[in-house]
Amino acid sequence: MTDEDPIASLATSLERHVGADEEEARDRDRILEFVRRHVDPFARRIAEGHLTGSAIVVSADGGRVLMLHHRKLDRWLQPGGHANPGERTGEEVALREALEETGIVGLELHPNAPRPLDVDVHDIPGRENEPAHQHLDLRYLVTAPEDAAVSPQVEELHALRWTAWEELDDLGPDRGLRRALRKARALVEVRG
Repeated sequence: MTDEDPIASLATSLERHVGADEEEARDRDRILEFVRRHVDPFARRIAEGHLTGSAIVVSADGGRVLMLHHRKLDRWLQPGGHANPGERTGEEVALREALEETGIVGLELHPNAPRPLDVDVHDIPGRENEPAHQHLDLRYLVTAPEDAAVSPQVEELHALRWTAWEELDDLGPDRGLRRALRKARALVEVRG
């Protein structure tokens, strides 16, 4: 266990993170600048936006990825969301959100994946009680146990399903999510 501040550790990880394309490199720079300016970059009270954590959840054999159809956004996405008070790392946010949204017990960070696997900044439209802002998303590769039992949190999503890598394009992921999924697929070893 290290005594290093988790936000300082995140900044170091981001400094080392190599974007897969120009868009991710710009997003990494934006997130790093944001982290350096805020004591608690996960705080939802920051008007311009906040860090979020998400999980690319792969099956134990590496052959499938778990996707959810988000109720409010009406899109297929990876599990993820906002930090709870006291959470100070993207890893803990991503793992908790994945557990809450999928019900899968025993999710683990992939041992060979960079942390974060991918970064993405995206706009969140304003709603009745919340102004428009940005999510500065830290994405992690997470592995489900072999006996993964899915028990979705139905109030946040329409559907949850294991999807073969070859079928992901049918779900219409945006460019950033496609990039993260490509990275995840390249890292997992499909056992057959």
